[in-house]
Amino acid sequence: MKERTDREKKLLVYLLGFMGFWVMGDNYAASPILVDIASEFSVGIGTAAMTVTAYMLPFGLFTIVFGPLADRFGKVRVITTAALGTAIFSSLAAAAFDIYSLGALRAVNGAFAAAILPVTISLIGDVFKEPKSKMNSIGTVMGMYFLGAAAATAIGGGLSFIGSWRIVYLTYGIAELVLVFILYRVLTFEKGTIDKLSFREAYSDAISHPDLLKTVSLLSLVGFAVFGSFTYLGDYLVVQTGYNIMYVGLILALFGLAAFIGGRRVGTLKKKIGSKILLIAGVLGLISLLTVSYWPGIYFILPALFGFGLAFVILQVTIITTAQQYLPQKRGTVMSLASFNMFIGGAVGIFINRTILARMEYQGLFAVAAVVIFTVGVLAFLIIGLFSKEGCSAMDCLIRLYRKFESD
Repeated sequence: MKERTDREKKLLVYLLGFMGFWVMGDNYAASPILVDIASEFSVGIGTAAMTVTAYMLPFGLFTIVFGPLADRFGKVRVITTAALGTAIFSSLAAAAFDIYSLGALRAVNGAFAAAILPVTISLIGDVFKEPKSKMNSIGTVMGMYFLGAAAATAIGGGLSFIGSWRIVYLTYGIAELVLVFILYRVLTFEKGTIDKLSFREAYSDAISHPDLLKTVSLLSLVGFAVFGSFTYLGDYLVVQTGYNIMYVGLILALFGLAAFIGGRRVGTLKKKIGSKILLIAGVLGLISLLTVSYWPGIYFILPALFGFGLAFVILQVTIITTAQQYLPQKRGTVMSLASFNMFIGGAVGIFINRTILARMEYQGLFAVAAVVIFTVGVLAFLIIGLFSKEGCSAMDCLIRLYRKFESD
């Protein structure tokens, strides 16, 4: 791969980050407009919500397809093609004539959008060689992605308030289309890193790598704790505060802002603190989500949401960067596997949390998420920080860890 200048690298990070901002927001902006969609098409809110499922299902499934495609045909080519697809079908959703056409358009949009996150992160992994700058750059992009997701409720609510739900999808489509044209002009199209496309071979290499599997499996728990709880956070804030959805969206943006700010420095922190940063992130996530669960007041919730975002981005970026090191020639495949784990974990979290919500209410839901994110921090520290250094089995390393604390 041709070496880029520092200026070109920085431009690459922010262009891809802005694309992620709009692509991630494209889905989450649906929450505040479901009532308007249901009203216009004369369907129930549950039926309108199926358009969200129509987007998310192919988004999760097609994630595993685009990584090997990117490794074979080039990451920039796959990113720009997929981004053009999301721009076209998001814009077309604004012209949907019934709930079924809207669902179909959103499904195709979700399939294209599935490529953006994993292939972008694998491209950043190729471009940045030095570990600290690689983590900071991946963190910046991830932060912009989840800033877009967190801000989408406010953006969607605001646009629908001044216009209609159709303006929301059209705005996201136009923003994505503008960025596609910029990407076509700025990015260099390069060849893939493998000579033959074989999904079976690509994933057999990944599945046969035990360290990679242990690492990416952590992202299932991250998805469970973060996506599984964040989906219910907006409703929880509305219930507790009585604020309208647009104000709640602005509050939720604190999560994304923390992910963006923290993501830009996660590599620097990892270099200074070492693997203990994973434990710190787990404890921070635990405290933040327990604060949300017990609701001491809105002024405590604001820093808690910020802490939640920081914990999330530290854990996610560290796990992803570590996973990429195992198969450097197949970073696209690795990232597809990582994203698949994360979004499947999120889908499982959303499903299970419905039962937890019914039995334990919101407080129980966020308390469970707190325990899970703390568990991720501990397991990530053991697997990434201890097991990889010691070169031992899980049981042997736990015994060594116990003996170390005993001797201290």
